[in-house]
Amino acid sequence: MVKFLKPGKIVLLTSGRYAGRKAVIVRNYDDGTSDRGYGHALVAGISRYPKRVTRRMSDKRIAKRIKIRPFVKFVNYSHLMPTRYVFDAADALREQIHEEAFRGKPESVDLVGGRKTSCKAVRKVLEERHQAGKNRWFFAKLRF
Repeated sequence: MVKFLKPGKIVLLTSGRYAGRKAVIVRNYDDGTSDRGYGHALVAGISRYPKRVTRRMSDKRIAKRIKIRPFVKFVNYSHLMPTRYVFDAADALREQIHEEAFRGKPESVDLVGGRKTSCKAVRKVLEERHQAGKNRWFFAKLRF
């Protein structure tokens, strides 16, 4: 069978807290791991999409409206719906994310800090892509 869920593929989450949200596969595990015996992927996506801006808005208002709230999590393949789109800055996302911080429950303060710094770095990468006008479909809210 052809493996098509590769890093950089944009997917839609179909269940859970982020159902209907768009995400990018950062790293995939087709055969599973010791703690997750099923095929899954580490995804980075958008929890709150940027709002529309117009020329009449002030710089302060524009800066507030284009903020993005990201999320990073491991997701089972059965909860992903692949799209035809590819996010070309997936390597930049992979460098910014500390994978160990997202494995299991974060009991220690170090893991919580790793999650926060990863999400801030992901937010920065996504906001730069949005302001550059790249991957416009990815940054538009899915209407369903």
